[in-house]
Amino acid sequence: MTSSPPPDLTPAPLDRETGYALLGDLAGPAAATALGGLDALAPGFPDWIVTSLFGGTYQRPGLALRDRQIANLAALTALGGVEPQLADHVRYSLRIGMTREEITEVMVHLAPYVGVPKALAGLRVATATIADATAATAATATGVTEEQA
Repeated sequence: MTSSPPPDLTPAPLDRETGYALLGDLAGPAAATALGGLDALAPGFPDWIVTSLFGGTYQRPGLALRDRQIANLAALTALGGVEPQLADHVRYSLRIGMTREEITEVMVHLAPYVGVPKALAGLRVATATIADATAATAATATGVTEEQA
């Protein structure tokens, strides 16, 4: 016996092309390596991630991209132990226009909810990621490459 979803449930699309386009917008030039060779280890898994998350969940109505990024920052900080993913989402948040102060405030706001140690860990990841992004932006603006610095 199969059941139909409730009529008021908004279906999440699964749009591979849109997912890769959004990941490209969020990750910029790093999009090609955003999932770090994962396909060699788990063939098809990166494609599933991009299609179901960026081409699916992110495409649902109801939350703006900025709000989704705040939720991601909060969830990854609360989870802990996922520093690479948190750093990615800090970079994505910067790319969509969130400020250093807003990202920091997300972490500070979490302290009473997830605990000071996790909030501090999130702040450390955010601080390092923002510093790297700031240095990369400054180097690009001056035409200095990482190799030359």
